[in-house]
Amino acid sequence: MASLEVDSPRLNSAKAAVGVSFAMNGFAYAGWLSRAPAAREALDVSAAGFGLLLLCMSASAVAAIPLAGPIVQRFGPSRAVLYSCMSLVAGLAALATGVLLGSPVVAGAGLLFAGVATSTWDVAMNVEGADVERRLGRTLMPRFHAGFSLGTVTGAATGAAAAATGLPLWAQIYISAALTATVMAFAVSRFLPHTPREPGERPAMSVGQAWREPRTLLIGLVMLGFGFTEGTANDWLAISLVDGYGTSETVGAIGFGVFVTAMTLARLFGGHAIERWGRVPVLRLTALAAAAGLLLVVTGDAVPVALLGALLWGVGASLGFPIGMSAAADDPARAAIRVSVAGSVGYGAFLAGPPLIGFAAEHFGILRSILCVLGALAIGLAASHAAKPSKTP
Repeated sequence: MASLEVDSPRLNSAKAAVGVSFAMNGFAYAGWLSRAPAAREALDVSAAGFGLLLLCMSASAVAAIPLAGPIVQRFGPSRAVLYSCMSLVAGLAALATGVLLGSPVVAGAGLLFAGVATSTWDVAMNVEGADVERRLGRTLMPRFHAGFSLGTVTGAATGAAAAATGLPLWAQIYISAALTATVMAFAVSRFLPHTPREPGERPAMSVGQAWREPRTLLIGLVMLGFGFTEGTANDWLAISLVDGYGTSETVGAIGFGVFVTAMTLARLFGGHAIERWGRVPVLRLTALAAAAGLLLVVTGDAVPVALLGALLWGVGASLGFPIGMSAAADDPARAAIRVSVAGSVGYGAFLAGPPLIGFAAEHFGILRSILCVLGALAIGLAASHAAKPSKTP
C-alpha cells in the first residue's frame, strides 16, 4: 500500500507514468501482432499452428493472473511493473530469436513467458491507476485504458512502417523490446511510493478470501461480459462485414477502425459520464448501446447501417472493463488481490471468445454467431450493480 501523504505534483507525475505504462503495454503487444502474416511465414506454420502459438500467450496470461495479486501486494505496483516488463522484454527477445531461427518452439516459449509477464504488468498498472484515481478524486481509469488502445494503434503503425521499409520482423521485435524496457524503467520511477509490510505482518487479504467474496466475483462477471463484447469485435467484426455483407477487405478494415476509434474516444471522455451519473447507470447505458450496435451489424441491410452499428458497439464496449478495474480496487489495502481475482474471471472472455465464435460460425454463419455477445452482455448487465462504490473499512 502506498504512502498516505503524497503531494499534488507527485500525484500528477504518477498519473502521467500510469498513462505511459498502459500505452507501452499496448505498444509491446500490438507491434509484432500487426505483422502476424510475416511471423507465420518466418516460422513456417499453418493457420492452426499459428493459432496455437497465440494460445501460448493468451493461456499463460490468464493462468498467471491469480498469481499477480500476491506479487503486487508484496512488492508494490512499481516494482511489479518493472519486473514484469523486463520479463516481457525477455519473452519478446525469445520470440524474435525464434523468428530469426525459424523455430516455432523457441517462439512459443517466448510467448508463454510474455503471457505470464503481461498478467502481472496488467494487474499492477491497474492497481496503481486506481490508487491515483482515488487520491485525485477523478475518474481516470477509462482514460488509462484509452492509453492502451492508443498504444496498440502506435504499435500497429510501427509494424506497418517496418514492413513498408523492409525491416525484418525479428529486428523490429528486438528494437521494440529495447524501447519498451528503456521507457518503462523511467516511468516506474514516477509511480507512487510503496510501504512494504512489516516482517511477520499478515496481508490484508488472501486470494482464497477474494474468491469467496460475492462482490468481487460479480465484478469479474461484469468484466467478462464486456470483455467478451470487446474481444468479439476485435477478432470477428472485420470478418463479419466481409463474409456477411460480401464487401471488400478494405471495408472490413474500415468497420474495425470505426469500432476501435469509437471505443478509444469513449474511454477518453467517458470519465465525465461516470462522474455525473455513476458507474452502474453508465454500465447499463453502454450495455444497451453495445446491444443496439450488434443488432445493427447483424440485421442491417446496408454497409452504412452496419458501420453505424460498429460505432455503437465500440461505445458500448468501452467502459465495462475500466469500470470493473476501478470497482475491484475500491479498497487500496485489498486492491491487488481483488483486481487479480476479478481479472481472472474477466480475462476468461478473451481466451474463450475467439474459438467459441469460430466454432459457431462453422454451423450458423458469422453474423448469427456473433449474436452470442448478447448473452455476454446480459451477464454483465445482471452483475452491474456490484460496481457501485464500496466503503473501505
